[in-house]
Amino acid sequence: MTETPLAKGANLPIDAAAVRAALSWRAGPGVPAVGTAALLLGPDDGPRLVRAHAPGVLVRPDGIEVDLAALAPAVQRVLLLAVTDGTGLGAVPGLSLHLGDVRTGAGLARFDPEPGAERALVCGELYRRDGRWKFRAVGQGWTDGLAGLAVAHGFTLPEPEPVPEPVPVPVPAQVQVPLPEPELTTAQEVGAEERALPVEMRKRLSLRKEQVAVSLRKHGAQGLVARVVLVLDASGSMAGLYRRGVVADVVERMAAVAAQLDEDRTMQAWTFATRPARLPDLRLSELPAWLALHVRVGEISLFGRRKVRPPLPDGRVDMKAVGVQNEEQRVIAQVRDHVRENPAAEPTLVLFFSDGGVYRNSEIEQQLRAAVEEPVFWQFVGLGHGDYGVLERFDTLPGRRVDNVGFFAVDDISTLPDPELYDRLLSEFPQWVAAARRAGILR
Repeated sequence: MTETPLAKGANLPIDAAAVRAALSWRAGPGVPAVGTAALLLGPDDGPRLVRAHAPGVLVRPDGIEVDLAALAPAVQRVLLLAVTDGTGLGAVPGLSLHLGDVRTGAGLARFDPEPGAERALVCGELYRRDGRWKFRAVGQGWTDGLAGLAVAHGFTLPEPEPVPEPVPVPVPAQVQVPLPEPELTTAQEVGAEERALPVEMRKRLSLRKEQVAVSLRKHGAQGLVARVVLVLDASGSMAGLYRRGVVADVVERMAAVAAQLDEDRTMQAWTFATRPARLPDLRLSELPAWLALHVRVGEISLFGRRKVRPPLPDGRVDMKAVGVQNEEQRVIAQVRDHVRENPAAEPTLVLFFSDGGVYRNSEIEQQLRAAVEEPVFWQFVGLGHGDYGVLERFDTLPGRRVDNVGFFAVDDISTLPDPELYDRLLSEFPQWVAAARRAGILR
């Protein structure tokens, strides 16, 4: 079986009972030593860093073996790490992660992370979804090594366990120039709208803008300007996420993306369920109360009165008029119409949040295939374990001049650290911008 090459953010179902993740690179003078480690994550046991062995996990000099059936039920994710004490993994030419079936020896997946100055890198992760395991190519890391990993995931770094010197897996010679790690610049000057925010929110926004800028630079997209559009699922199953403040936190985190990418630091926004509804533009000065002002959370319900009522005098969306079902294709069509009717010099990045329940697969595919020739990149984010249908499969669908769709899902977005969220959110957008320019879709 041939390894499936994966792009950053792509995922693959795993049917093997046990897998082996091995690193390969080209050895040579000045190439730093590379080691491996695994981080086990679960809601009950918390994070556990493995440098040698743990139930279900064996870290060897040349790779990591994971017996998926032997892992504790609390373990939901296994992060597969490359680590170095050198100047950074960008100095390791041809670094690749190979995932294989332990029993048969068959190759399953390969991912080339293209690191920079990171000294600890999550090359990939194994994660549970609906009772089965999947693998995702990640490529996100920390320049301060395992110490940064510990801070990001909220645990104390244990004393290092002795690990034998690793040996790189031989690979055919290839010509590859490691990408240089861009230098980081200071955060932008805080504008008047940001100064109007509450102090703690302003501090969070400033830090998040810097983290967005770091993610863009890691992908060679410093200075990129884009129009940012936010789309929020308001179907009945989302009610709990609104009431618990999860959606409000998502809005605040996405505002930092718009503040960094959009020259007027404004997000256009939609909500949808059975029908789409355009929301007032989100400006930074309105951030603290924007969601509560414009989305009537108490009306997102699977039960109760469904009669469509006239617009509310306070400008809020009547959620009974929006409905409770999942009709993603309708809001996609409305956003496409808006972009066509309001052309912009810069590309458009759509940040689309949903908790699944996708069933209009053919209609959604038709809309997104038709959108290939438009200056829009669609980044879908799944909130939880829902069925995402065609959205999860879009990266593998052939017949498109450019890949205009990205997708990833997280079990609980509230627990995902900002650096990892922004890395996942922005990993494919710069690649699409480059491809769309080559194809003449973007000027």
